Amino acid sequence: MPPRSSPTARQQRLGSELRRLREQSGMSAQQAAALLGVDRTRIPNIESGRFGISAERVRTLAFNYGCPDTALVDLLAGIAQERDRGWWEEHRGLLPPALIDIAELEFHASELQSAVTTHIPGLLQTEEHARAVFDTAVPLLPGPDLEARLALRLRRQEVLDRDRPVPYEAVIHEAALRMQFGGPKVARGQLEHILACSERDTVTVRVIPFAAGGFPGAGQSFTYVSAPVPQLDTVQLDSSHGSILLDADMQLRRYRGLLDRLRGLALSTTDSRAFIRTVAQDL
Repeated sequence: MPPRSSPTARQQRLGSELRRLREQSGMSAQQAAALLGVDRTRIPNIESGRFGISAERVRTLAFNYGCPDTALVDLLAGIAQERDRGWWEEHRGLLPPALIDIAELEFHASELQSAVTTHIPGLLQTEEHARAVFDTAVPLLPGPDLEARLALRLRRQEVLDRDRPVPYEAVIHEAALRMQFGGPKVARGQLEHILACSERDTVTVRVIPFAAGGFPGAGQSFTYVSAPVPQLDTVQLDSSHGSILLDADMQLRRYRGLLDRLRGLALSTTDSRAFIRTVAQDL
């Protein structure tokens, strides 16, 4: 397999998990290379995502590393044998790689949970709202770049509409609901769209009102991307410098705990819908 100049986050995650298993086993890169009959430099390249690896060789390494978790091994082998180009690849080279990685992570997720304080989650944004948000970028986005980002954001929402939709939970602070990107009419349409989405069986929306006071993680927005096995979960952070992906065990535990705290502050789903209707009526 030829080397990759820009491995995706998913390819990098496969490599990092193989490295973690190897290090836990106490085996050196040279010993792992000998198992596969390759040069020792191949192992660091596989573990960085720069070189691909077959599903069979993933299983060989996992067996010799003494990994007893068959569900994890099956998932890693599945990642290794992925050959189909997902729809997001149409945007590669047109948009920052981090944006493409988000779309791929969401597509393969078993569950998605977002917590946002000052903006509406991308998966729940209307086209008009998203366009208004992109119009506030500094510096201003060139027309083609804006349209490309808008197309990607709207296409990402298909994970909520497909035959087997990804279960999605959004915890939204009142501040985000009251932001009037695009003016009152666009803002009202956005709130009505959230209400419509919240009626789906696989979408849960809960609101943290101003009355809840201060809370942990205030000002931070993130999405917890659950994988079919918890070892491959990922946290995606939004920042002014772009998207950040976290997957260390301690980081995952921290954000799972943060989500639990935020849920404890949020209104019930029924009260949240009533609250959103009230905000919409105020516009």
